[in-house]
Amino acid sequence: MGESRLKIFTGNSNRPLAEAICRSIGEPLGEATVTSFPDGESCIKINENVRGHDVFIIQSTCPPTNHNLVELLIMIDAARRASAQRITAVLPFYGYARQDRKDQPRVPITAKLVANLLVSAGANRILTMDLHSQQIQGFFDIPVDHLFASPVFFEHLAKSRPENFVVCSPDVGGMKMAAAYADALGAGLALVAKKRKSATNVEAINVVGDVEGCDVLLVDDITETAGTITAAAKIIRSHGARSVRAAVSHCILNEVAVERLKSGVIDELITTDSTPINTHGLPIKVLSIAPLLGQAIQRINSNESVTGLFRVKGF
Repeated sequence: MGESRLKIFTGNSNRPLAEAICRSIGEPLGEATVTSFPDGESCIKINENVRGHDVFIIQSTCPPTNHNLVELLIMIDAARRASAQRITAVLPFYGYARQDRKDQPRVPITAKLVANLLVSAGANRILTMDLHSQQIQGFFDIPVDHLFASPVFFEHLAKSRPENFVVCSPDVGGMKMAAAYADALGAGLALVAKKRKSATNVEAINVVGDVEGCDVLLVDDITETAGTITAAAKIIRSHGARSVRAAVSHCILNEVAVERLKSGVIDELITTDSTPINTHGLPIKVLSIAPLLGQAIQRINSNESVTGLFRVKGF
């Protein structure tokens, strides 16, 4: 057999995840120089021959968001100019996803702008996970493989499923996700009605559904300040919940979030390694999405369906 036509590279946003993905599928991580010039400009060179290869570039656009995004764009451009046959941008976390519509006058739709930039740079395909809103797939005129972290969460949660288990959405927008979790886990369903006061402050108003004496699992796609999930946890506890855990696909915890989580209102925060996580000694369980993304890369490379990755063992 000849040389594998698969090549995997990574930027600096989440190198441990890229290395874990490569280990999971037995492929080497491609050699590339990804540094910065003294003035802060990204300095990138692919140190391997990629002519005619199927290239995957792994990069989460997490903080520093703009730097990581530009790094990804430059890597795609470098691969395109080196005559790669196909370039797939792998974004375990797609930054700017919350700016997906005009909710005020004279604001941008930055999620669409990022999509345009990725395509203009030379991406032929996108592989991402748990987009903030499904319609972002429609911002691309190239194929988008959209994975979900839920199979990874289900496998973990199935090991310790409480009797009085209720899945709760911390806002109306997450009801579809919460319903899918409740269905898969055979749990009850609840909803917290909230009112956002600012980018960092949220007020929980009411709980729809019965949580008294129950073990509650809050589910969300992203948290930065932990405002939504801690406000939801407080009102759920005031309604008599026995315990409150949270399952969040992408955690970008800042100092405000760490202080809120230190209050102990959430017994455990379960998340993935889509972005680098510093647990700060808090009860945070990090599940790896490397095998899931690794399988997706293998299937895309061999032109197989990725639909099978949505099926969950034991459910």
